[in-house]
Amino acid sequence: MIEVRNLNVALGQGRRPVVRDLSFFVGEGEAFGIVGESGCGKTTVLRALAGLISGWSGEIGIAGVARSPRKTKMLPEILQMVFQDPYGSLHPRQSVARALHEAVAIHGLEDGEERIDAALERVGLGPKFRARYPHELSGGERQRVAIARALMLEPRILLLDEPTSALDVSIQAEVVNLLTALRADRNLTYVLVSHDLPLVAHMCGRIAVMREGAVVEELAVENLRAGRVRQPFTRQFLAASRGYAAQPG
Repeated sequence: MIEVRNLNVALGQGRRPVVRDLSFFVGEGEAFGIVGESGCGKTTVLRALAGLISGWSGEIGIAGVARSPRKTKMLPEILQMVFQDPYGSLHPRQSVARALHEAVAIHGLEDGEERIDAALERVGLGPKFRARYPHELSGGERQRVAIARALMLEPRILLLDEPTSALDVSIQAEVVNLLTALRADRNLTYVLVSHDLPLVAHMCGRIAVMREGAVVEELAVENLRAGRVRQPFTRQFLAASRGYAAQPG
């Protein structure tokens, strides 16, 4: 579903390298995780996949379609992105129904009302939330609305940018369980970016570890849990992850 080869991204006036020679693939229905310290380029990778930045070099293929380095919309019926801050990604003056209807209006779909109700049911909210505004929702409910909006066009791929980092610990598990169930039910393909190693290890089968814009190691989650890692940085990142206990291999 996703193939990235030798991706390089430079940003800012000085064209500072942010992502360097990055390559990975993600199969259909797979959950692939990218972890690393803040500022290592994780979110930039997602933004390149989503078509939100331009000027990158290398190759990106989405569901067999080659992506252009120009800043263009990226096949919204195939790929959608869920952002880190659910409050910031929703318009404060738009009701939930209007936020979800936006995708329907842009793409000229005729079954908009049915899609809105189905999307809200899918994320465990229901039609009673249609008239509510972002400030009337909890953090977990906002993120559920953001996920519902991403599902409106029934995409095959979701890009997840730190989807639980802005949520209280007490409701993080609810959103993780929702995302896990949605992938199983709809055979969705995920790319999950996070600095939260336990979260990524729980949701993903394979993990890429990034440092300063490059992947230093890619490994199966079973090897991560057993502590079977090759690179010193991966071992340090593992040790620094709070609450994560790996068995020595």
